[in-house]
Amino acid sequence: MSLYDDAVLVLKGYEGQDELRQSYLDHLAAHPDGMWKACHAGHVTASALVIDPERGRVLLTLHRKLRMWLQMGGHCEPGDATVAAAALREATEESGMAGLTLLPGGPVRLDRHPIPAPCHWHYDVQYAALAPSGAVAAISDESLDLRWFPYDEVASVADESVVRLLDATRARL
Repeated sequence: MSLYDDAVLVLKGYEGQDELRQSYLDHLAAHPDGMWKACHAGHVTASALVIDPERGRVLLTLHRKLRMWLQMGGHCEPGDATVAAAALREATEESGMAGLTLLPGGPVRLDRHPIPAPCHWHYDVQYAALAPSGAVAAISDESLDLRWFPYDEVASVADESVVRLLDATRARL
């Protein structure tokens, strides 16, 4: 199964955000290359909020280009077998942590957001990743900083999309 086919199956099985979910499916139907950064009409991305529920905190990255506190995530790559694998790869690379596991049940949220030209949209499929006990984070080249935030501090440092992802993740837990 191709990454494209996996994305379609994941989106068809995702419950909630019906109108937004359909816009993802419509985009992919219109753009067979919609999984890849080269698709300038927009492309699917995969992200994961790294969470430590035992300590009530999340790991956020200060994105080098955007200079915003965000969950880990990015573009799908040819070696990614599934959207979930892409999210887990991104979370592992950007957090520097081995042993992350995705929360069961598939994506936690969808978030479509505009990006600068030449592309127009990121169709982000958002997961949550559980941090292993005692894991130590390491800053990647894509980050200016990497920091754990208690749940109640996230709204003061991150935008609404991250807050919504945290709320949805906590509800799933």
